[in-house]
Amino acid sequence: MSEVCQFRTRRWCMTSGMELDAARCYRALLARDARFDGRFFTAVRTTGIYCRPICPAPTPKAVNVTFFACAAAAEAAGFRACLRCRPQAAPGTPAWLGSAAVVSRALRLIGADALDDDDIEALAARVGLGGRQLRRLFAEHLGASPAQVARARRVHFARALVDDTDLPMADVAFAAGFRSIRQFNHAMLAHFRESPRRLRARRLSRGPAANAPSRKGLVVRLSYRPPFDWKGLLRFLARRATPGVEAVDRDVYRRTIGTPETHGEIEVRHVPAERHVIMEIRLADHDDLIQVVERARRLFDLAADPLRIVGQLRRRPELRAAVDPRSGVRVPGAWDGFELAVRAVLGQQVTVAGATTLAGRLAGAFGTPVTAASAGLTHLFPTPDLLADADLGRIGIPRARAATIRALAAAVVDGTLRLDAAFDLDDAIARLVAIPGIGEWTAHYIAMRALGEADAFPASDLGLRRALGNGAGPLAARDVQRMAEAWRPWRAYAAMHLWATLEEER
Repeated sequence: MSEVCQFRTRRWCMTSGMELDAARCYRALLARDARFDGRFFTAVRTTGIYCRPICPAPTPKAVNVTFFACAAAAEAAGFRACLRCRPQAAPGTPAWLGSAAVVSRALRLIGADALDDDDIEALAARVGLGGRQLRRLFAEHLGASPAQVARARRVHFARALVDDTDLPMADVAFAAGFRSIRQFNHAMLAHFRESPRRLRARRLSRGPAANAPSRKGLVVRLSYRPPFDWKGLLRFLARRATPGVEAVDRDVYRRTIGTPETHGEIEVRHVPAERHVIMEIRLADHDDLIQVVERARRLFDLAADPLRIVGQLRRRPELRAAVDPRSGVRVPGAWDGFELAVRAVLGQQVTVAGATTLAGRLAGAFGTPVTAASAGLTHLFPTPDLLADADLGRIGIPRARAATIRALAAAVVDGTLRLDAAFDLDDAIARLVAIPGIGEWTAHYIAMRALGEADAFPASDLGLRRALGNGAGPLAARDVQRMAEAWRPWRAYAAMHLWATLEEER
């Protein structure tokens, strides 16, 4: 491997499964290959700047560059972000890329604001480690500390708001999760060598904001790594949209968001020519807007690396016919883990349409009504504390499932169950099936969508068994489980490909 690739980059290249080395990174840089956008960053030692592989600037000499696994690592090494290619706008680096499973889980927790209080020890405890060990793993796999990753996340989001919106600077600061204007100004100056107002002035010299608000909403662009099966993703979400809470119409996804004290809605559409998803956010204030964007990215699985996933899955002959026609399949996430878990319980032993009807009744009876929302959006989905003691039987939910939902809500309220990335897959499944009425199928489905576990797999699912039976009748669940061992660590994506074949047949 070339001497220009530092040790941490060499480690990342070897463990990522991408068969990359410094020479290959440089070839991707020469070709400005969009497939590598967000998968590595190029730092130029003669200028002190780091860029995306697609940067339009003249290509530097190989002897002058160093490759980093993430933007935070480049910044930790003293490089500043390029003003032309805007590294903050790159597709999110996949959390699993070159990372141990525990690092991947910690990254997902950081994305959910787990480090907003800068308590590394608390974050480490949530993934079952000590702070020193977590720092070592981050340095080994990412080349940056957890705190550096969290800071980079906030400043990059703030920079995107400075460049792409006309929000006042105070609103930008609090939207990105900073506690004060002073902290925001200091962080921006440290990362970009210019004040936020100077950065805004630079953008204004080029014209108005690219994302002008519509219907009094704030518009943000969310990038992804193509291909992207937007229609298939919406088709999946449309059949499972909770009436009153979610709606899918004419290639647009809408839903209510917020808390009982403050609420609003989002509207999401795809702009394939620009390789962006456009989200319009309508909220009374923009505090912690970074979390709204993070949830949307998880919901639409925008950090996925589809070519890498498909490249592995299509090697299996039993999957090739399902994978080849639809390389941009995503695993739909969840806006809220508890909401998705309740929806999964309602889906036990009933049709998708029947579960959707029950979900709508539950939201209408126990959710918080919203005002001034778009047509069809009437309620926020009920929170765990509202359902822990609710009389669910009065809206037609079978007694056993009502008891399961109450037990699920109580476990979330008292902290026995956390629907986030704190536990590994096996531990999460064990905690879920410990709740009476939740079996392996439901637990794996929740892990797929609410916890972001790419290797979760509901092997007993009748649809999966039928799809793999090739018209000869459903396979036995144990045979499906055994077959799926070869699909690790992408079994959740394999499930989505197989379900997609059934959706299209229907």
